[in-house]
Amino acid sequence: MRVLVSAYACEPGKGSEPGVGWNWVCQIAKFHDVWVITRANNIQPIKAELARKPMPNVRWIFFDLPPWARFWKNKRRGIHLYYYLWQIGAYWRARRLHRNIGFDLVHHVTFVKFCTPSFMALLPVPFIWGPVGGADSTPRRFWFSLSPRGKLYELARYVAVNLARFDPVLRLTWWRTTLALATTNATRQRIRNLGCGQVLLYPEAGLRQVEIESLGRISSRSADTFRLLSAGTLLHLKGFDLGLRAFAVFREQFPGSEYWLIGEGAERGRLEQLAQELGLTGQVSFLGALPRFQVLERLAECDVLLHPALHESGGWVCLEAMAAGRPVVCLDLAGTALQVTESTGIKVAALSPAQAVRDMASALVQLASDPVLCARLGQEGRRRVAEQFNWNRKGDFLAELYTKLTDGRGDVAIESFRRHPSSRSTQAS
Repeated sequence: MRVLVSAYACEPGKGSEPGVGWNWVCQIAKFHDVWVITRANNIQPIKAELARKPMPNVRWIFFDLPPWARFWKNKRRGIHLYYYLWQIGAYWRARRLHRNIGFDLVHHVTFVKFCTPSFMALLPVPFIWGPVGGADSTPRRFWFSLSPRGKLYELARYVAVNLARFDPVLRLTWWRTTLALATTNATRQRIRNLGCGQVLLYPEAGLRQVEIESLGRISSRSADTFRLLSAGTLLHLKGFDLGLRAFAVFREQFPGSEYWLIGEGAERGRLEQLAQELGLTGQVSFLGALPRFQVLERLAECDVLLHPALHESGGWVCLEAMAAGRPVVCLDLAGTALQVTESTGIKVAALSPAQAVRDMASALVQLASDPVLCARLGQEGRRRVAEQFNWNRKGDFLAELYTKLTDGRGDVAIESFRRHPSSRSTQAS
């Protein structure tokens, strides 16, 4: 088929949304002829990667707004407005392309916030959107423990998410969407409420086969020092303050343990002050932002990944930890709760900050006291990533889905796909 992919973020060798955009393009190109609309500032890394590994059936359309408008996205100032306007310009470019090429299907892969329209849905061909996220928020009972910056963010997010249903352009987009892939249950429900008839629950993140094999060679640790790792941007929504408090309780039984935090962000000063107040200065290390390969090296030197995120579509570091054979302790919230199962880690209910801290500490004590349990959870994590979060498996999933969407049977095709064995990850994960 001739497939048009809208990928505002698309860059090889990256995680998060740039990695999602790039990996979806690679997978779609295994089966179809692909045209990709992306930003012009992605051109250098893409060309460098194509020189190493060509994709002859992919045509690249690099598009950006005029120079006078680009200052809006500098240091993420006004990036949402820039993206909205970029979508409009990209649509007109896509419309001209469709007249000449005649696409069979359009797939919008990044950005993937449910409350921002994708104008590609206006093209007269089947439209897939996602995997889409963005409907999850910090539980209300956790708001009082947030920094002033965090409280303001959550309030703004709450208002934006609830105002989205009044956006006529967004409703039109969802009404014209043939199929949406949602990363969390909350997002799936929001999408249905906005008028999209067909929604499948499907995870956003994945790992390449070479990454799974490399992480699979990491051996179990047998060192005396029990060490925890958390990684991510140091923002309130990552819940690292809860992680520090849980570690302080855990350390009462395991005083020789250590906690490494990788990342930079607006909350770093607050977290360092909290570590000092809890008497953890010698046991907690803030390692700053590191290149991905160094993050994985540090992961190999730790026993458990502590990931207390309050809301996100899915943590890439959780998949990396599971692929490395490391158990994950997380909150039972949003996308992370769909990645981690009882057989790959310990999920803690998020009823209140005090309860979450207490239960995460208990989970850490359980793992530190039982190396056999750690090993079993780690082994199951490796199996789960290989089966459910391998980009090659995702490509096969999408190829089947494309075929069923374009075979002319509409809802019947999707319903049969929902029951198909190869789509089990949409239900179980």
